[in-house]
Amino acid sequence: MTTRPQPFNGLRHLALIVDDIEAVEKFYVDTLGMTVLWRASENLVYLTLGNDNLSLARTKKPMGEGGCLDHFGFVVDTKQQLDEWYAFLKGEGADLMDEPHDHVDGARSFHVRDPAGNVVQPLYHPAVSGQTFSDPSA
Repeated sequence: MTTRPQPFNGLRHLALIVDDIEAVEKFYVDTLGMTVLWRASENLVYLTLGNDNLSLARTKKPMGEGGCLDHFGFVVDTKQQLDEWYAFLKGEGADLMDEPHDHVDGARSFHVRDPAGNVVQPLYHPAVSGQTFSDPSA
């Protein structure tokens, strides 16, 4: 039996295929606060918050509403921050799907759609919130 390597340290990269790359990039940069890490071409851009990587690639065929996956989450450090994000996104006119709600495991979250229809879950979770990335090779 092979021994499992050290555990992963969270979701650090995600790739989305989108119809309107300009609108989706604007949402993640202007609304959620990401920055452009690298623009590979007019059809491929990489975004970051500093410790992660989000790839946006333009599809060659119409995808329709719903995007290319169920949902993904951005972790916040406190429930207060989560509620602040909800108020901010509501004020921005974002496509909110529900209101912040508590989970049985102590987590709290809500869901919002980006312009391509992907579901983003801002999330406070006591098991992962407040942790910082530490480089094991340092």
